[in-house]
Amino acid sequence: MERAADAMHKGDLDLAAQNLHRALELDPHSLAALNNLGIVLSREGKPGEAIPLYQRALKVSPKDLATKRNLAVAYFKAERYHLGWSLLQPMAVTNPTDFQILDLAGLCLFAMDRYSEAAQYLERANQADPADAETLDMLGKAYLRAKNYKALTSVFERTMKLNPNSATAHIMMGTAYDQMSNRADAIKEFQAAAEADPNFMGVHSGLGYLYWRQGETGLAEKEMRAELQRFPGDPVANCILGQILLNNSQLEDAESHFQAAIEANARYGEALLGLGKTQIALDRPEAAIKSLRKAVQLDPSYAEAHFVLGTALRQTGHTSDGIRQQKVSLALQEKKRTEAEPAPSQ
Repeated sequence: MERAADAMHKGDLDLAAQNLHRALELDPHSLAALNNLGIVLSREGKPGEAIPLYQRALKVSPKDLATKRNLAVAYFKAERYHLGWSLLQPMAVTNPTDFQILDLAGLCLFAMDRYSEAAQYLERANQADPADAETLDMLGKAYLRAKNYKALTSVFERTMKLNPNSATAHIMMGTAYDQMSNRADAIKEFQAAAEADPNFMGVHSGLGYLYWRQGETGLAEKEMRAELQRFPGDPVANCILGQILLNNSQLEDAESHFQAAIEANARYGEALLGLGKTQIALDRPEAAIKSLRKAVQLDPSYAEAHFVLGTALRQTGHTSDGIRQQKVSLALQEKKRTEAEPAPSQ
């Protein structure tokens, strides 16, 4: 056990594991050896192998809080969030001010898409440790996903007190303003984020996206190129820059950016559509059909992709298939229009 502890301290996880296995051969019920070997395996990126060790430790000492905590962490790392939450929920009741338990419970709920509940636990974790910036960040994201913008503003204010130059907080508020259709304030927040940390991933593409949506393509292109200078594989920046270049008839450059976006995210429907449009404009409709078919397979309700696919099919002599795809597109557009119309008054 002493040799294992020394190896863990030095970061030699293999040597630590060897000594802990030997210790368990001598005493299979050693609570410390079971927990420490679980910790070593978890640090090695093997939380699934750590879980049975913690479960064995709980049979030795069913009420041991440290073991329960370790098991909850292993469940979370192994993406077994429901099991983590079921273990953490009663622990949070009996340990109502324990930061790690509350924080991990919030993270499990967030991973389960239960954002409002996650926020409740993350709020309690923040009360236990108001200076933990990562918890505040996750709390803000939970409120953003839950569309609780009033509470998000409170998180923003707390973050600014901890770190007046927090790019993350500015981006979060900017996203919230955008979702509330307040694009002017959204742009101000993204600008503040870019000023606070110009190398923060997503800050330039986020700002460029806002510019692009309001038709300021020159500013949008500048921001997308700034993002790609720092993060060449960014799918959003590549896709939107591709759309700008396509609209400017810079077809070869547009094609390369759409392909880069798809390489980063093979399920990126807008990039697949953009690539198809570009290849049609380059008089290569045969090549366009592949990406456009994938776009409609990923999202059968993607009306524009159906229509452009119909165009490519008709240009390659598959007239009946092309007409059918465009009829699908028109039907989808009509359905969307009908659903958007207000119900008639009685």
